[in-house]
Amino acid sequence: MEGATSDYGTDVKQYITTGFIGAFFDPERNAEAAASQPVLQCLQIRSLNPQQPGGPERYRIVFSDIDHYVQTMLATQANWLVQGGKLQRGVIVRLKSFHAGAVRGKSILVVLDLEVLEDLGTYEKIGEPKAVQPADGDQQSVGQQPSTISSAGFYGDQAPPQQQQHHQQQIQQQPAQPTSYGGNSGGGGGGGGNRGGSASHPVFPIEGLTPYANKWTIRARCTHKGEVKHWHNKNGEGKLFSVNLLDDTGEIRATGFNDQCDQLYDVFQEGSVYYISSPCKVQMAKKQFTNLNNDYELTFERDTMVVKAEDQASVPQVRFNFTSIGDLMTVEKDTTIDIIGVLKQVDEVSQVTSKTTSKPYDKRELTLVDASGCSVRLTIWGNTATSFDAAEESVIAFKGVRVSDFGNRSLSLLSSGSMSINPDISEAHILRGWYDGSGRTDTFTSYTSMALAAGSGPGKNDLPKTIGQVREENLGMSETVDYFSMKATVVYIKQDTISYPSCLSEGCKRKVFEMEPGQWRCERCEKVWPKPLHRYILSMSVSDHTGQIYLSCFDDVGRIMLGMTADELVEAKEEDGKAALEFFQDACCKTWIFRCRAKMENYQDQQRVRYQVMSAGALNFVDESAKLAQIIASYNDG
Repeated sequence: MEGATSDYGTDVKQYITTGFIGAFFDPERNAEAAASQPVLQCLQIRSLNPQQPGGPERYRIVFSDIDHYVQTMLATQANWLVQGGKLQRGVIVRLKSFHAGAVRGKSILVVLDLEVLEDLGTYEKIGEPKAVQPADGDQQSVGQQPSTISSAGFYGDQAPPQQQQHHQQQIQQQPAQPTSYGGNSGGGGGGGGNRGGSASHPVFPIEGLTPYANKWTIRARCTHKGEVKHWHNKNGEGKLFSVNLLDDTGEIRATGFNDQCDQLYDVFQEGSVYYISSPCKVQMAKKQFTNLNNDYELTFERDTMVVKAEDQASVPQVRFNFTSIGDLMTVEKDTTIDIIGVLKQVDEVSQVTSKTTSKPYDKRELTLVDASGCSVRLTIWGNTATSFDAAEESVIAFKGVRVSDFGNRSLSLLSSGSMSINPDISEAHILRGWYDGSGRTDTFTSYTSMALAAGSGPGKNDLPKTIGQVREENLGMSETVDYFSMKATVVYIKQDTISYPSCLSEGCKRKVFEMEPGQWRCERCEKVWPKPLHRYILSMSVSDHTGQIYLSCFDDVGRIMLGMTADELVEAKEEDGKAALEFFQDACCKTWIFRCRAKMENYQDQQRVRYQVMSAGALNFVDESAKLAQIIASYNDG
């Protein structure tokens, strides 16, 4: 590489902040270095594999100040600099936001934001930088981590045995730290100015938290606290609760399990501000359990410190990103959004039984309207539904609602979601002004009525199709479910998996597991049965004169196809496997009228259309003859 010609000339050394790295990792000089925006040279960029499949790519980078070099981890929000080609080997950069971290006992920098000084050009390595050494008389650096930064460690090599032994001695000599839960250590309720031992660590932004951050304290408002949830499975039982935390830079979800659930649940109150200090695990977020825009989430640990802040006013309340009711058709199904509207109608509380748990749940449906002229149904659940007491015509802001295609478009408040009645925000004031001025007398179009006017819903596409037409018309390839019927002949039934052992409780179809001989446990019902009830899960190939297709069907259809229950077939296979084959052979070469649905599903990270049989019926020869007569007549008319 050659130096770039620019107004700065080729003597770029004068612009680099020489000595910054040594100062930053020297406890006596750290404060001034941490407050600066140093100019460094990029010596190397290395791509790391995501921690979870589908997770964000990470980059480990070596920066030099001519005297020393340091290994850094680039925050994911700055990945675009590498991926866009701006940040590359040899360029000069200005670090704008960073903090100390550690990986496998090695001190590093975690870079949150930087600027590539393109005018300074690109150069080969400037000088002969060395690894930073511990400060004299101090064997630990910022964040209580070893201060030696080994270039070998960057490439995954182990340090020399003497260095490893010295590091182990350091760990053993470190004094034990006091434990505090919710600020209760040493008595008191956790209020006041005590920050639970966090005074030595500056307040950290939520957007800067990564698995590589070490010794941090955040100051955040609890915007949502979920109920305690219990689980029981073959691996044991336990409980958990979760909170949503918010500061000026972002939001993050935090969860406490078992002992931490007992110790911290009563500490957190919605709306209050807390200092939360590590040790606290930062890991990739499980997106199926959170509606927050953050790649990471927190897990409280035994020594996590939570202290209520004295100043409760300087942290924002709730951060919304509203979608207009009129724009819901542009939002994909199962997307999580925020929405605000005027409460037009409140239904009574009703109960539904979960298909997955067979347990009853309370629900209440609300109707919301806004200035778009549209209305939508939104469902709230559990205690939120039973305790709901907002008056009609109130303005309500919902955070964390899931979009469904039921009734064309409808909404459901997630368990991690929240609502604010008549919030003091500009969007609510604008909505109130519109409704009081003209909206109260307006007529609104509901998404359900749009669906009916368009003729959608089950039955619209439930028309006779050939297999060729199903494929040509791409049924199931859209976001909505397609229904159709077809006449086809069974050609083959897969025999590797024909059924599953299910629970005997009425209304429960959950799979049971054999704990011991004669003991089958249902995790949903928490019951043990001496034997299971087998239910069909069949996959079969059917064909007509236009092609072949695989259909899946469940217990009711399986009984019709095979003429016996799944229990009877399993018993026959156990007694005489060859004789059981005759039952499958007898089911083949028979023609049925299948009513099916086609839906796009994800399987092993790949999308595919699944064709499921909703019902099956034998041919009605009178009807079939009439249809053939009509077809023949249409040819004669031609």
